[in-house]
Amino acid sequence: MTKEGYKKKMEEITYLETVKRPEISRAIAEARDKGDLSENAEYDAAKEAQGMLEMKIAQLKDLVANARILDETKLNTDEVQILNRVKIKNVGNGAVMEYTIVADSEANLREKKIASSTPIAQGLLGHKIGEIVEIKVPSGLMKFEIIEISF
Repeated sequence: MTKEGYKKKMEEITYLETVKRPEISRAIAEARDKGDLSENAEYDAAKEAQGMLEMKIAQLKDLVANARILDETKLNTDEVQILNRVKIKNVGNGAVMEYTIVADSEANLREKKIASSTPIAQGLLGHKIGEIVEIKVPSGLMKFEIIEISF
């Protein structure tokens, strides 16, 4: 995980614990004040939301507890590796794409960050600029040329 990704996860944990957890506690208290809990849908919904929130907090804490922060100074651009930004060209249609290969927990296609476990990332890892790699994707076999490797 990158330092940036670690920081984002820690901020999310803090937000969930300091903002969302008290909101749900208030919702449970309000629902409890309305009387009979056996037929109170608001209470059931609030308790379920609390359970989901606590599960998410536990998952995030487990993720950061087991995370390894990658030292970006030890990375190189001789061949594709995790945290590299890779510009590739689809040999079939000429489309050029650029992705950063990141840990699964940091993947976000809107930010052009793909998980290292995806077929495209797996196919690119270990290859050098100028190489044409064949990658098996759900729609079939695709060929990509590695144009550029950077940070």
